[in-house]
Amino acid sequence: MIKIQREDFSVEDLVEEMKRRSKNIGAVVTFLGVAREFSRGREVLELEYEVYEDMAVETLEEIRREAIEKFDVTDVFIVHRYGRIGINENIVLIVVGAVHRKEAFEACMFCIDEIKRRAPIWKKEKTKEGEFWV
Repeated sequence: MIKIQREDFSVEDLVEEMKRRSKNIGAVVTFLGVAREFSRGREVLELEYEVYEDMAVETLEEIRREAIEKFDVTDVFIVHRYGRIGINENIVLIVVGAVHRKEAFEACMFCIDEIKRRAPIWKKEKTKEGEFWV
């Protein structure tokens, strides 16, 4: 499951959905990225994410498939928000279901690292000193 959306998401609902994928899932690992108040020595007032949606969906799906194949996990969900995001709000969620925890953790780390490296999603930090693309 890949979703790119403006609205917030429910971590609990997506974890429950993952558990329903298979009766052989023994581990569910999540990564939840949230907006923090300080970055690079500046107070952040809010974030704004821009996305090239069609390409981002394609890239996230590639990352998802690679994680499933490379780490032999049951499934991977990736949800990423765009638009304005306030401090302490959810930004990105990765949910990995697997038979064993080691593979679930490795797949989850792989996914967030690859999203940061490859996905056409851009972040602007709005601060008292101005706006900065990161």
